[in-house]
Amino acid sequence: MVSRIILLFLSLIPLAPAQETPPKPQGKADPLGSLAENLYRNPFFGFSFKVPVSWVDRTDAMREGSEPGKSLVMLCVFQHPPEVTAESANSAAVFAAESTASYPKLKTTLDYFGPLQEVTKAKGFQVANPPYPFTVGTKELLRADFTRQVGSVPFFQSTLVTVEKGYIVSLTFLGSDNDEVEGLIEKLSFSARKASSQ
Repeated sequence: MVSRIILLFLSLIPLAPAQETPPKPQGKADPLGSLAENLYRNPFFGFSFKVPVSWVDRTDAMREGSEPGKSLVMLCVFQHPPEVTAESANSAAVFAAESTASYPKLKTTLDYFGPLQEVTKAKGFQVANPPYPFTVGTKELLRADFTRQVGSVPFFQSTLVTVEKGYIVSLTFLGSDNDEVEGLIEKLSFSARKASSQ
């Protein structure tokens, strides 16, 4: 049975209409990126993420059954296997991208947060901080924060969003408290050569 957290992340990765296909990458760069030795690299979008040691990679499982034209799941990692029951939130990082063609009315990065907030509210999350500018290194993104209480278990979620190369890129972090989420975001870095296309 799929865990509640996997269902949460499936719902947070918006799906494009089936007839849409994301832009093809130019050159040899792969928009999916790659994970090796606890370092996720994505030269196509110009960022990397240091995955905490001993975390569980479920990226391939999240990609299974996906159809052409749906969102790209770039990375999906958990502190422990999602099927394991724990007394605290299972910290995670999920990175996705989808074609801007899926959102013909999208004019700015901020426009993406309307659909995102609808999905998170439907899953029981409350907006803790509406979208605000957030800088990682020299890269400026938009960030929104959410909270949820399941019994005695608190969940904190932050989603960072940017528009790059015809894609909406969303980087979502989940933890048991705000400090944990901030610690995960600190493991994210962007290449200085990449310019924002918000």
